[in-house]
Amino acid sequence: MSESSPTQSTADSTTTSDDKDLAVAMFGAGCFWCVEAVFEELDGVESAVSGYAGGSVEKPTYEQVCSGATGHAEVVKVKYDPKKVSFLELLEVFFKTHDPTTLNRQGADVGTQYRSVVFYCDQQQKEQTETAIKKLNDAGAYLSPIVTQVAEVPIFYAAEKYHQDYFKNNPAKGYCAVVIRPKIEKFREAFGEKLKKD
Repeated sequence: MSESSPTQSTADSTTTSDDKDLAVAMFGAGCFWCVEAVFEELDGVESAVSGYAGGSVEKPTYEQVCSGATGHAEVVKVKYDPKKVSFLELLEVFFKTHDPTTLNRQGADVGTQYRSVVFYCDQQQKEQTETAIKKLNDAGAYLSPIVTQVAEVPIFYAAEKYHQDYFKNNPAKGYCAVVIRPKIEKFREAFGEKLKKD
């Protein structure tokens, strides 16, 4: 995954939504292009915004985050309607669409910026995430233990404009065709009944 742009990222509110009927969740699961593309198709998700969170640098650029020196993870901030999709259902999608057992790595994307992480927005999200991880580990759902970081939601910086809706806008580009499209197809097959209806 590599693109470049001089546009600066911008900070955004994390724990609340402009719409009182919507809730917020934040996930890191490797390349945010993949994560965004998955969640955008889920019924009940109003928006999925790619960005950076969990680091020490204010308003980081993509190039800074890619260096691994800022401590930020590539994440997606999901605004969703709890009446249509629950946080537990979002967690199910999160765990089934990436490998939560590889530390700081998803496929060929390597570095702390690609870590598996759930940034919880309230105590219930924290407890539900920790319970889900315990259940998956106890059930032996993966060959190795889950290494997903569970941390309180930090400041979220929206990524540069060209990162938003990346798969939708660039379906023929190499990374999209080789990495994102197969993941989307598997997701659609597994969660067909939970997808948005056209």
